[in-house]
This record gives sequence, C-alpha cells and structure tokens, in this order.
Amino acid sequence: MISLFMTFSDPTGVRRVRSDDLDAVAVLVGSIPGMTEGLLFTPLERSVDHPYKADGSGPVFALQLRFPRLLACEAAMDRDSILAGLATGVGLSGLSGSDVTHQVMLTRAFPVDVAAHPAGTETPCSYLVHYPGPAEDMNAWNLHYLEHHPAIMRTFPNVRQVEIYTRIDWVDRLPSQRVEHMQRNKLVFDSPEALSHALSSDVIARMRADFVQFPPFSGGNKHFPMLTRTVRPGKS
Repeated sequence: MISLFMTFSDPTGVRRVRSDDLDAVAVLVGSIPGMTEGLLFTPLERSVDHPYKADGSGPVFALQLRFPRLLACEAAMDRDSILAGLATGVGLSGLSGSDVTHQVMLTRAFPVDVAAHPAGTETPCSYLVHYPGPAEDMNAWNLHYLEHHPAIMRTFPNVRQVEIYTRIDWVDRLPSQRVEHMQRNKLVFDSPEALSHALSSDVIARMRADFVQFPPFSGGNKHFPMLTRTVRPGKS
C-alpha cells in the first residue's frame, strides 16, 4: 500500500481551515482516480496533554491518501490533476498561500488488539510523527525501528491503528515542495482525550527507553495530534 502525504503550513501560525473549505476538499479528494481512502487532518479544537507539546500546533491541514500501487499514485499527481489544484489552494481561501509539501511513502501496517472504533465515535484523533533524518545507516535504522517500536506502540491503551511509513522513489508534477523525511508513523485513537490518556500511560517510558537505543540519526522528530476525517472514493 502506498501513502501520499500533503502538508499545508501557515508561516504566521494563525490560519485555520474553515468547515466549508474542509467540505470542499473532501469532495475533491473523494473524486481522485485510483485512491482507496483519504484522510483529512486538522488541528485539535482545544489542546490536550501529550509528551511533545513543545513541538507546536503543527500544520493547519494535512492529507494522507492511500493508493494500492505506486503507478496509481503517480498518475494522480499529474500537472493538471485534482492534487495539483489542491497544492495551490485554488478556490480554497483557507489553503491558498500555504507552504505545501508532499511525500510518497510505503505503508507498513501493524496489528493492534482492537482496530474498530466504538459505536458513536465522532472525532478520531491521529498522532502524526515524522523523522526528517538522515540516519547514518538507513538499513540499521529501519531494522531497529520496525522490529522494536511497533511492538511497544500496540500496547498503548485503546490504540486503533499503528502504521509506519518508509521512503521510496517516486515521480510527480505537483507544484508543491517535495520532501524526503526518512520515516513517518501514525497512531490512531478514538478521540483527543483517548490519545492524551494513552500517551500519559507507562507505555511512554518503554518508548523512550527504546528511543535511546536507536541507531545514530540527526534531524530530531516532530509529533502532532490531529483530528481525522475519512473520505472514501466517490464520497465526502
């Protein structure tokens, strides 16, 4: 499975995407050829405690689009594509003028005890993490991370999804800036409060103990909790 990430940042730090712009983006995303699922990420409406609040509020908007194959993803990133329009924010005042980046990555999904959200879940919360890199030895980095960290992540209370994303080569004609973070990962919870509860558990101590064992790397990491809206093909 392939994931395309697009991130919209506001240099002033004050912009917010209006609900009507979000609805419009959902309609556009639902019509992207070849996409199997779109995830729309927006900042929390109110802050919750988590161990990395010093990383800031994060992007004003982000997308994760899933494709079954790399060629399908590349076809969706042509010069006159829906994604090219989104990258420039045409007709979307909340996105126009944003600093926009994109990256295509391989999706690695890991099992969790209970993946389904409880009935009545309205606003799932995703914890988006990225490591810009580089690592001194990418193979050693990936081996350690994939063999150790997801096994700890799945023990967070009520975590619904654990995914790790690793780099690949891709081609596109999007006007936004390409980035090549060495790795991303995502944890999904039922709500911002559920995320905060999980990240205040003793599991975080095990995560930090593994972190100090990582093979050498630079660039640090960033962690952002984001409200999450799911879009299916042909739907918003």
